[in-house]
Amino acid sequence: MKNKKTFYTELSYLFGILILALGTAFMERANFGVSMVVAPAYILHLKISQILPFFSFGMAEYTLQAVLLILIAILLRKFKLTFLFSFVTAVFYGFVLDGMMALIGLLPMGTLFGRLLFYVVGLLACSVGVALLFHTYIAPEAYELFVKELSAKYHKDIHKFKTVYDCCSCVIAILLSFIFFGFLHFEGVKLGTIFCALVNGSVIGVCSKMLERNFEFKDKFELRRYF
Repeated sequence: MKNKKTFYTELSYLFGILILALGTAFMERANFGVSMVVAPAYILHLKISQILPFFSFGMAEYTLQAVLLILIAILLRKFKLTFLFSFVTAVFYGFVLDGMMALIGLLPMGTLFGRLLFYVVGLLACSVGVALLFHTYIAPEAYELFVKELSAKYHKDIHKFKTVYDCCSCVIAILLSFIFFGFLHFEGVKLGTIFCALVNGSVIGVCSKMLERNFEFKDKFELRRYF
């Protein structure tokens, strides 16, 4: 058995946020449909920004996640301090996402192959980012927190529960697209979104196993009890 390298959970949190935001930016740029997890927020951004131009994708993210955190508290019938930390994470992610969107927007991408490449890179990056966030004690985004908390409460496999959650998010995004932009004009939700909904949970599971095979996740600081 080979010796595993130490990967600090605090770094897992930081890298998870950065890689997840980068992957989302790549998928948005590819224009095959964003991840089903962020699709509802992306559609809200597209709609509201028509009226309020300053309303960015990142802002839509932490606004929607605040609503999701309230839903988690209702379903669990209790409120945890973790939920507040999760909102802080959502705001942090929102700012990072807007920065990544601006950065990736500078990259040239005019061919179909380029779009496909961006999509694949984005999908894999999002999966790695979520897998990293599953290996940290620091409160993740509301999306990942929802999956962690509810799968634990109902004793379900986290990766299978993630797939079900992703499919539900995809359906919600499709409904929002219909409501805001009509039945003949899809925004945010495309074939890439549906494909991502079907495979994302499994890809995250593979990424998690690869990380656990090569790294031992340990806390650098004694802060776990606060989260």
